[in-house]
Amino acid sequence: MKFLSDIRLLLLALWLGAACFFIAVAQSAFSVLPAREMAGAVVNRTLAILNYSGVVISLVLLITSVIITKDTGRFWIWAERVFLLLIAAACAVGQFVIGLMLLSVRAQMGRPVDEVAADDPLKIQFNNLHEYSVWVLMIGMGAALIAFFIISNRKSIVLSKTTNDPFDFSKEFKK
Repeated sequence: MKFLSDIRLLLLALWLGAACFFIAVAQSAFSVLPAREMAGAVVNRTLAILNYSGVVISLVLLITSVIITKDTGRFWIWAERVFLLLIAAACAVGQFVIGLMLLSVRAQMGRPVDEVAADDPLKIQFNNLHEYSVWVLMIGMGAALIAFFIISNRKSIVLSKTTNDPFDFSKEFKK
């Protein structure tokens, strides 16, 4: 079971690391690429990969949480599952709701986003949707961080129950 718990932690850490790296990629793309439309395409594609992987990883972790329920309090199991569902929901909403709405607004604009006036209703809607997308990703990342600490803490609690006190030297000196 320790191996499965380690794999679960690794998967969650990989997604959380990818989400943090995505922020750097998005900022770099807009500062390095010559056209903001190209940077937007790179960010959109990268965010889609991040969202799809977030849904898959959190569902896999949710399914495997059923296997790892031995010697664990019900509260922590359900707290972990709630945060894993929150990750999946945040990634799904970010991809299938906000992402599709952003694509629709961009298609309605008919020209690059930067060429649209700041007071245009479509530009305002685009900016609002972009802000919602950022908040949804941050909620997913926060839920992943909390779930990571719940899983890792539960692992150490289970290990401490099965191992002896590391400072109990009485057994070593008895013959």
